[in-house]
Amino acid sequence: MVQNLKHYTIESTLGTGGMGIVYLARDTKLQRLVAIKLLKPELVSDPNRKSRFLREARAAAALTHPAIAQVYDIDEVDGTTFIVMEYIDGRTIGRLIRDGELDLIGAVEIACQVAEGLAKAHDSGIIHRDIKSDNIMVTKDGHAKLLDFGLAKLLEADTDMDTAAADPADLTRTRTQDRTQTMPGAVMGTITYMSPEQARGQELSPASDIFSFGIVLYEMVAGERPFKGDTPLDTMHSIAFEEPKPVTLVKKNIPPQLHRIITRCLRKRREDRYPNAHALADDLKGVKQELESGTRTRLPAGTRLLGWIEWLKTSFPYGPKGVAILVAALIVSAVFLLTKLQWGNMIGPAVAFFFIYRALRNKRQRMLKAFVKKVSALPEVRAIVIKDDTVTVALDKAPAKTYIRITSLIDEINEKRFIGKQVMPVIRDDLSEAEFRNLLKTAGVTYARDE
Repeated sequence: MVQNLKHYTIESTLGTGGMGIVYLARDTKLQRLVAIKLLKPELVSDPNRKSRFLREARAAAALTHPAIAQVYDIDEVDGTTFIVMEYIDGRTIGRLIRDGELDLIGAVEIACQVAEGLAKAHDSGIIHRDIKSDNIMVTKDGHAKLLDFGLAKLLEADTDMDTAAADPADLTRTRTQDRTQTMPGAVMGTITYMSPEQARGQELSPASDIFSFGIVLYEMVAGERPFKGDTPLDTMHSIAFEEPKPVTLVKKNIPPQLHRIITRCLRKRREDRYPNAHALADDLKGVKQELESGTRTRLPAGTRLLGWIEWLKTSFPYGPKGVAILVAALIVSAVFLLTKLQWGNMIGPAVAFFFIYRALRNKRQRMLKAFVKKVSALPEVRAIVIKDDTVTVALDKAPAKTYIRITSLIDEINEKRFIGKQVMPVIRDDLSEAEFRNLLKTAGVTYARDE
């Protein structure tokens, strides 16, 4: 095993995949753990293919989103090409499913995070091409991370030059045969998570990622994949031509809206799927709200208007705050232009503004109080400490869904707050008894379980 690559010291092996071996390493310059993927030599032996891959990898490295594992560096030593990526300390979705640690709310929360990451990447013109349950990890604090973004194109058959004049049918057969032989993780995707256009060797688009995402969502909810076959060719045929069993028949008590989302993601024709990942994320947020509130609502009549408003909030400088400031400024400007006000007449609006400001300023405290009430009801929670902008939650050893739930509630507070810094969660399940007693002596203890 290679011990050092430039200023990276290899510590252990994390796993292997279609592109090569992944190692845990330490960046000796920045003193942080990283994941290093050593690419198979045959994948970058062709100069044109290697150059194209490096362009793709650099584009992926420019992506910054909480749900996307960051690419730090792409380099080469003694003919060995390697990628340096963010090290994710957690477990894959596939592992969580096998361990039975994903409930419905946890699955939808993860899906929301991943869909928003997809939207970010697609807006930047990058397609993943290999979305699967083992390419999504959940950190110990409950955040989803999509791995290998944009890197799967390296596995695409290099047919640009040698098949330029070939018959399209022959080209399709060649590409399909390559995928069948290489099996999981190889040429442009893993067979059981392929889109119909991938299985047919057609050009890919963001809609292909949405289909593969639908397979993962189905798997998280139902505990099994929607397309199966005795052989790889049978599986590819099922993906391309057969309709999956409705998820509501596999798993009971699935909200109808979630069933509609999965069904729309898995449409055979790409134009019948979601037009983009933003719309998908919006629908998932609606399901998440229904599950958390315990109510079932119909799809809103003003979906297009709400989608436009959501786009405005996420695209306008400073987000919702910027929109609110702009609207307020326009209203004040209109009042001054259309009316002749005396300063004495401003006392009433000033008082009203003061109370509105006070209500907004106290909003975060009210949300934190509601957070404590919800989280303290979880049996694994031992104590909650709120100090400044940090919320510390002490736990017993807990399933992944507990971490996901806590992180989701904190994210909700940060999204809805209007004034003040973001709330930073600290989730501890490794406290010794002495450390736990010291924690209870600190200021800001808002909940302590009777023990």
